[in-house]
Order: sequence, then C-alpha cells, then structure tokens
Amino acid sequence: MGLRFLILAPQPFFVHRGTPIATRMLIETLTEAGHSVHALVYPEGEDVEISGATFSRVPRIPGTSNMPPGFSLKKVVCDTVMFPKAAWTLATRRFDVVLAIEESAFMAMVLRPIFRVPYIYDMDSSIPEQINDKHKLPGWLFRALSGAEGLAARSSIGAITCCRALEDLMREYAPKIPVQTLEDVTLIEQAEPVDAPEDCRFAEPVVMYVGNLEPYQGVDLLIDGFALASGKGADGRLVIIGGSDDHVAAAKSKVAALGASEKISLLGPRPVDRLGEYLAQASIVVSPRTQGRNTPMKVYSYLDSGRPLLATRLPTHTQVLDDDIAMLVEPTPEAMGEGLQKLLADASLRSRIAEAAGKRVREEFSRDAYSRKLLGFIDGEIAPRLRGRRLDPAPAK
Repeated sequence: MGLRFLILAPQPFFVHRGTPIATRMLIETLTEAGHSVHALVYPEGEDVEISGATFSRVPRIPGTSNMPPGFSLKKVVCDTVMFPKAAWTLATRRFDVVLAIEESAFMAMVLRPIFRVPYIYDMDSSIPEQINDKHKLPGWLFRALSGAEGLAARSSIGAITCCRALEDLMREYAPKIPVQTLEDVTLIEQAEPVDAPEDCRFAEPVVMYVGNLEPYQGVDLLIDGFALASGKGADGRLVIIGGSDDHVAAAKSKVAALGASEKISLLGPRPVDRLGEYLAQASIVVSPRTQGRNTPMKVYSYLDSGRPLLATRLPTHTQVLDDDIAMLVEPTPEAMGEGLQKLLADASLRSRIAEAAGKRVREEFSRDAYSRKLLGFIDGEIAPRLRGRRLDPAPAK
C-alpha cells in the first residue's frame, strides 16, 4: 500500500528552472510507484496534471510575482502565508509523512508535535550558506541559522539531498537519521535537430552557457575569461542563454565595456523543452559557478549533450565532475580563458571528454537511477519508521 505524502514546496510551481523541475520529477516518481501526493506550492506558476497527485496554492500576495531563485523578501512573505495553509492542510487531511523542501522543513518541525505527522527534510541547499553567500551575515547570525537548520535536520525522520556536500552537512547535523543523495538528471529529451534555431546560427564554434545570471553563477567570470581567450586569437563565439531582463541588460553593458559585443551574444531565456535544440549548436558548454555547495542542475544536461564541459574546479562541481569527464579550471579569468583556448583548438580533446561524460550519465545520472535511489530510500528507510502509525488506508484527496 502506498504512502500518503504531503509535499511542502515553497517555490513557484510549475516554472522551468532547477528546483521546480526537481520537485516535479520527485512527485512523478512517487506517484508512479503507487504513493499518493498532495503538494502545497506558491501561487505563481503553470498548473500541471500528474496522475495520483493533487495541488493547492497559498494565497497570492501583491508584489510577490516574478519570484527570483534563492532567498528573497518575496519568499519570506510567501512562506509567512504558507505556514498557516500547511497547518490547515494537515488539520483537514490525513497524511503518513510530510516531505518538506528547503525552508518548509522549519514549518514541518513546528507542526510535527501538533499533528503528529513526521517529515523528511529535502535539502537542495544550505539556507544559512545561501544567504551568507549573497549578503555576508554576521558570524553570530550565521551560527544561529545553522543551529536552527541542524535542529530541523535532527527533528526529521530522514533527509534527501541533491549532492554529496549537502549529504555530508546533513550527517554532521543529524548523524542518527538516514540520508539519501538524489542527483539531478539530464533534461535533454530529444535527438539533435537538423536545423539550428534561427537565433543561434553562427559561423564560429559556439561556447554556450545556459541558466540564470545570478552572481553566484559566475557569468561575469565567464565573460572575462572568454574576452581574454578571444583577445589571444581563439576562434569562437560565446552564447549566453537565460537571465532576467535586468541581468541580461547588465551583462550586455559589461560585454560592451570590454569591446566584445561582436563575439558575445546574450539571447535571454528560452524554453527548457528546447534545451537539447540549443545545446546541439554548441562546441563547448560551460558552468562557471563561483559559489554554493549544490551542483547546478544544468551540469547533468551538459554532460549528456555530446559536448565537452568546462567548469570551475570548486566543490560545487568536483563532487560530480572529474578530469575525465570535464575540463576543470581555477575560478579566475586567466584560467577560464586558457581552458577555452585549449578546447577550441583541440577537436580530439573535445571528443574524448564528451564521450566519457555521456558514458557517466548513462551509468549514474539517468532517470532510472534517480527512481531506484528515491524509491529504495522510501521503501527501505522511511516506510519501516512509519509502521504502526497509519490509521486510515484511504489516500489523501
């Protein structure tokens, strides 16, 4: 008999970016295995239909639309409204377990003794680290937030993380609970198209970045490195896909100031379902991230793209990448430029890295591997801890 899950997902849903995509895959995997899911999400986003799942949204608050990734005041406002909605949902429906994503673990921790429903902590990033990377918290506040995060971990019956670094952090917080790492998977679903998209047809070899343009992504580092490589005669074009209007405008200003507008194209956001179509036009794909523990979701699609990946040699990447399946460089413009020069000049090196990456994806980062890990964790670790608690076999509506 399947379990009845309440998933607390403090995020716009559904929108085509990392955490909502991962949440959708989580729900689909649970329901396909026979579990029932009710998900509570933010008001923003497209409605989706998933067999075996129902959805409800927190009330829409003026001024909270266009929610950016990561911590923001908009998110704090929505979470304030989400908490009583979560309490009402637990009071009016029966659930076996709450799966609490990110900061909703604090809500689940407070509500657990009231409604006696245990929770799984789904950690996609460390909240104190995420805020500190952006705002440089005072030491005492960082320690206080870390202590609260640790308490939420210890109060859970298990944890899911998206990378080994966060798994290690969770084990430091709560050594007695089971922890499962679920790496993201490739989002490429189609074969390479015959024709290139009209806005991505270039004569030069294309170096491509796809994702948001938040500072932690290291796009400024990439632009500086590419400008250095181009200035030394490297033949290529940098294509940057994604970003808000403000971020794209800022990046264009930087490119113009470097005198690189003829070699760098900023296309803005494009639909995720066309990701494979755009990546097929690349000769090299790049992940220049400079901050964070979690591995960017796009890395898995990059590895599956048939193109060599250049990435910064930082834990956010090295917990998944090594020198066999990517070119790893120090996070400096000079190292980035040298790496780009080497890849642009050596077709055999590009081919060797791309082939090794594709093999690794098939072995470790496929949808089948994701399902095997998640369902094995639920059946082997979580379900035994819930035995004797279930009072009503009827699924949540």
